Amino acid sequence: MTKPMTQAKTQAMTLASIGAGRMGRGIAQCVAYHGHRVCLIDAKTRSGEAFAELEESAIAEIERDLTLMAELGAFDKTAVPAIMARISVVALEDAGAALCEASIVFEAVPEVRAAKEQAFALFDRFAGNGAILASTTSTMLSSDLVALTENKTRFLNAHWLNPAFLVPLIELSPADETAPETTQTLKRFLEDIGKVPVVCRASPGYIVPRIQALAMNEAARLVEEGVASAEDVDKAVLYGFGLRFAVLGLLEFVDWGGGDILYYASRYLQGALETDRFEAPEIVQRNMEEGRIGMKTGQGFYDYGEMDVDAYRKDRLKAFIQAVDRAGLKRDPVLPERG
Repeated sequence: MTKPMTQAKTQAMTLASIGAGRMGRGIAQCVAYHGHRVCLIDAKTRSGEAFAELEESAIAEIERDLTLMAELGAFDKTAVPAIMARISVVALEDAGAALCEASIVFEAVPEVRAAKEQAFALFDRFAGNGAILASTTSTMLSSDLVALTENKTRFLNAHWLNPAFLVPLIELSPADETAPETTQTLKRFLEDIGKVPVVCRASPGYIVPRIQALAMNEAARLVEEGVASAEDVDKAVLYGFGLRFAVLGLLEFVDWGGGDILYYASRYLQGALETDRFEAPEIVQRNMEEGRIGMKTGQGFYDYGEMDVDAYRKDRLKAFIQAVDRAGLKRDPVLPERG
């Protein structure tokens, strides 16, 4: 139940992104906003005219998004020129100069192995001895991609969620060969720029895509089966599922209500809908058998033995009230009319 670290002031660094598409631009906007220089490297060989068009497009898109965020109240619009001054775009033939200065290099090319190979080769050829290479892939595993670089100890996956300049979460997935200090260095940097990195081993779907694929498919089935309209399914998610899990993590919520509720609900759904997709995993069944069902027993997925449970519950209820208020649904109590 750890909370995101508070933002720290970090010394200005130079970073690079191999790939100047949507992900690279989002990363550039984010790191430049937090005071760092960043170079977007075009990963394709183009004519001078075609590169000029790409450069103009990338700079215009980032500036447009920054301006929109400022207009929506995220920050003072007068800061936009200073942020943009930290962002540059270079052609593939100039990649060497950009990479040799970068402390962290993000690979943000299309999800095609040949494109990854070319990007990794650029890093191996030009990057400095201490530079970190972080792939932003959402479909390939670090345990597979690590074979493409000679600098295996300085490589890992860093899966940003779109829009990269807004969503705090980044899933870090080191390979077996990745040095622990590589993961820790990138994690600290991301925390310093206000991101929330989590670490997971190389596994298909990482954390978020794996959970959301199940949830989105189940939502689609509800519409397919005529259980509810698309509008009502989405409303149920926004004002029930989504609001609740903006305050409590999924496993935290299991402990909050009790793992026994999940266990029995899973058994019911598995039988009623005649499908094994609702079968409780072994860890839920084992926790039931061993009496670890959450706050009411002192232990579940988390250990509540030394926690001030009353203070914790009060803090989470306060967050719920704030979430309901932000949704515009908080109401004052109805009191008797005064005669």
